[in-house]
Amino acid sequence: MASTTPSPSPARWRPSPLVRASLGVHAGALALLLARPSAWPWALGAVLVDHALLMAAGLTPRSTLLGPNWTRLPESAAGRRELAITIDDGPDPRITPRVLELLEERRAKATFFCIGERVQRYGELAREMVRRGHSLENHSQRHLSHFSLLGPRGLVGEIERAQDTIGITTGQHPLFFRAPAGLRSPFLDPVLSRLGLRLASWTRRGFDTVSAGAETVLGKLTRDLGAGDILLLHDGHAARTGKGVPVILEVLPRLLDTLAVRELTPVTLRAALASGAGEAPAA
Repeated sequence: MASTTPSPSPARWRPSPLVRASLGVHAGALALLLARPSAWPWALGAVLVDHALLMAAGLTPRSTLLGPNWTRLPESAAGRRELAITIDDGPDPRITPRVLELLEERRAKATFFCIGERVQRYGELAREMVRRGHSLENHSQRHLSHFSLLGPRGLVGEIERAQDTIGITTGQHPLFFRAPAGLRSPFLDPVLSRLGLRLASWTRRGFDTVSAGAETVLGKLTRDLGAGDILLLHDGHAARTGKGVPVILEVLPRLLDTLAVRELTPVTLRAALASGAGEAPAA
């Protein structure tokens, strides 16, 4: 990770150990069938077990079994007592402007994983996010519920369209990608490598799209909170409190106050990438 801009020649894709093993299982199953057709139950069983393992890895957002995945910031950022607040599914004109105000009041920077269609629809708001020093990253073009079931061509279409939309609209080309709901397939890693993007998930999340309790969400985010963490909130698809207030608007001020007390500085993922060039994210 030696550059803060997308490489014109993306790094060569290298399959993870699990993916390499999977390719070996398929090759071995085919060889067994050709040598001994009657052994098809064994070959089929091996392939089914392999697919189950791949599916389990894809259903685990923080897993690195399918390829590199930022679940924490690099060690150098953690050493400076930095962490990242990431905010998904926007921009939302009813919520995002207030989020920007709360961040501005405390001089905090955040990373917004944006849906391409929303950036296109609310272009001026997206540009304002960049003007205020935040980073906009790729969360796919449409945030499809079946994103993890797409084949390579479908993945390229969704991710590349969002990449173009965000870059053209804001002038800032994403360096990171987060899969909708964090779910993915073995096809995603080679697509991201081709497009020069890094996969990012999180250290902990508040489940603020389903939980209406600000206290509960804050507790999930701050339990064992430490330097290097990547936190997840939502300005799009945000749950509402009993008073109809988006949960993020009640949680964010208290979260930022907690960070100040603990002397933790929120930075963008791209700032952590720039300061930790050539360094792997913390384990």
